[in-house]
Amino acid sequence: MLKIWFLTLLILQIYFTEEAVITAASVGGEEWTGGGTTTTIPTSFGSSNPEFSNAYTALQAWKSAITGDPSGILKTWVGTNVCSYRGVFCAEAQDMSTELVVAGIDLNHASLQGSLVKELSLLSDLSILHLNSNRFSGTIPDSFKDLQNLLELDLSNNQFSGPFPLLTLQLPNLLYLDIRYNEFSGQIPEELFNRGLDAIFLNNNMFQGQIPQSLGNSPASVITLANNNLSGSIPASFGYMGPRIKEILFFNNHLTGCIPEGVGFLTEMEVLDVSHNALSGHLPDTLSCLSGVEVLNLAYNQLSGVLPDIVCSLKSLVNFTVSYNFFSGFSQECSKLVFRSVGFDFSGNCIPGKNMQRPPPECSGIPGDLNCLRVPSAKPLMCDTMDQIPGVIHPRSYVFGPSMTGSP
Repeated sequence: MLKIWFLTLLILQIYFTEEAVITAASVGGEEWTGGGTTTTIPTSFGSSNPEFSNAYTALQAWKSAITGDPSGILKTWVGTNVCSYRGVFCAEAQDMSTELVVAGIDLNHASLQGSLVKELSLLSDLSILHLNSNRFSGTIPDSFKDLQNLLELDLSNNQFSGPFPLLTLQLPNLLYLDIRYNEFSGQIPEELFNRGLDAIFLNNNMFQGQIPQSLGNSPASVITLANNNLSGSIPASFGYMGPRIKEILFFNNHLTGCIPEGVGFLTEMEVLDVSHNALSGHLPDTLSCLSGVEVLNLAYNQLSGVLPDIVCSLKSLVNFTVSYNFFSGFSQECSKLVFRSVGFDFSGNCIPGKNMQRPPPECSGIPGDLNCLRVPSAKPLMCDTMDQIPGVIHPRSYVFGPSMTGSP
């Protein structure tokens, strides 16, 4: 999948110094100018360019709503040439005219304090809005749904609150959504995973309820839901994202039940962290199909049984953590991990003869859902025939809910 969001993140890195920052950058063939440089006012600027007039109105309204500016960034937000404003980037309009429009705002790490204003929706050509690591608070104006060209929205590490901002689901071109480290609460909407987002960062908020069953519809390569108050089981659709997903972080929630058998379809997964939950039962053999996984963290759950050799045989493993569960043993292949320079932490389990294990009284019962216990198969698992396992549906035949395209 084309990582447009990743490329633009690299390009629009701003360092707020006394000198001008970025003079120009190229994104998708476009020239980006501004960001605080001393630029010549373009010939298209002025009354003949209504987009600039709207941009001036929007940015001045926002400036009035910002109550703290320790770096003095807004001192440059003077005059009608908005391309000279620090953190504001301009590019030629998408209709291939020679007129410049405001195409990007990057105020990451500016420590600005205040709120967002409805007038920002006047920036109809805005494709990137990065406000990471500030002190913005309140809610996101509903008028943001008019930012129909927005590709990336990064509001992380602020003090925004309220329910999940549903207006983001009305942005047809949005690829990158980052609202982590805020104070959002309530439930995660089903429609989120039906959108075409490539990166979804919701961690470190106060979301609660269950993970939507539509999870398997998401085309994202990264999904982080960690450090919330989510409960219930991991959806059966978990594995049906197939090879699209590279990184899933569900740690530090209140998830229960089993690790779904369909996890084996995530063949390109590199990082899987479901630690600090209450997952129980045996590990599914299908974990052995995660041929690309490098970090596998299952710590601080209620998992039990013997660690399967076929999981410890994963060739790409760099770190495998199963500490503080109720595993009763592991065999030769797991013992070899240390010789492969794999970080392997199995402390706090119930493995006889090993150091730093639970006291015997804690190992006398099997906690969690007994329905998650599995009888080991006598036949070796063949990953290319995994859809023949009872109860496992191949991703190609799985669709939950509406299509991923179109407006909600």
